[in-house]
Amino acid sequence: MTFAPLNTTWFSLIGLLWAGYFFLEGFDFGVSVVTPFVSRDGLDRRICWNSIGPVWDGNEVWLIVAGGATFAAFPLWYARLFSGFYLALFLVLLALIVRGVSFEFRARVDSPRWQRLWDVANFGGSLVAAVVWGVAFTNLVLGVPLTPAGRYEGGLPGLLHPLAILGGLAALFLFAFHGSLFLSLKTTGGLAARASRSALLTGSAAVVLLAGTVAWVAADGRPPLSGELPGAVPLAFALASLAALAGALVLTAAGRSGYAFGLTGSSILLAVGAVFGKMFPAVLPASNRAANSITIGAAASQHTTLVVMTVVAAIFTPLVLAYQAWTYWVFRQRLTRPPVLLAGEAPPSSRPGGGGMPERPAAPAAGGTRRRAGLPLHSRG
Repeated sequence: MTFAPLNTTWFSLIGLLWAGYFFLEGFDFGVSVVTPFVSRDGLDRRICWNSIGPVWDGNEVWLIVAGGATFAAFPLWYARLFSGFYLALFLVLLALIVRGVSFEFRARVDSPRWQRLWDVANFGGSLVAAVVWGVAFTNLVLGVPLTPAGRYEGGLPGLLHPLAILGGLAALFLFAFHGSLFLSLKTTGGLAARASRSALLTGSAAVVLLAGTVAWVAADGRPPLSGELPGAVPLAFALASLAALAGALVLTAAGRSGYAFGLTGSSILLAVGAVFGKMFPAVLPASNRAANSITIGAAASQHTTLVVMTVVAAIFTPLVLAYQAWTYWVFRQRLTRPPVLLAGEAPPSSRPGGGGMPERPAAPAAGGTRRRAGLPLHSRG
């Protein structure tokens, strides 16, 4: 117990890494899931993709760091997760790979069929990843049946019980709400209005599903573990998460999307806090027998390893956070649809004093009709 504070510190830090991942990747997932429902044409879809295009891969770094920190600080936890939850984690990995490839490949071929293929891949990968993460973390709250050696042998079917599926749906709609608000803040005009309506719908569903999950988890007890936090602590985090989500819905209805986005992010952070508070002091709680749980102390690396990790994290974490904050600042502008030009009319950027990089004028359309210029997306501060 001499080094227990450092073990607990790294357990908390890993919780913060997961919270940061879900806060950032959550709106990525959400934008991808709601894009088919808020887009009216290919240009709308491209704007939706461009809203997260510069940041999605940086957001996934949080997942890599969370996994790496778990491997280094709690190798037994990492080993048990990847052996018992192998199929679930493989499914998430496959979904993230498909999703990542879609961002890179969609614009490679100028073909509607090709682009629709990757639209579907991006939607499916984001939806599957969001649901599976919700299912996995709901199971971590409830605990899973473990052998005396701390192994889970129930496979993927054992994780797909009704309460876990409810938690997966709650995560999906929470991310969709979060992403809809992000999209409403990054776009203008009709697309922003449709994103706001999507936020109202997905937010309403998220509040109901999260409330149901919290109530069901609170009523579904598992064997108490020595040293665990009083039940009121994780419950307070969960209720605060639900209150923040409900507040975001009210602000969305009032047209205050910026404040609402802050509250959906707070709801995600508090929900992850509730999960890790409920797990403590276990990294993998057992639902069948408390003695089978894997505790923080049993799973932790040696003290020297944790000290080195702490020094490295203290040096590099501020640099990474500063770089990511700078990235969001650079890409803070809203995205707008290109202007509609008269036949033969040059884009504003190519006119004298128009500003920006000059572009070729649009080709005249037959019959003098109006046509959309094939311009890149414009930004507006």
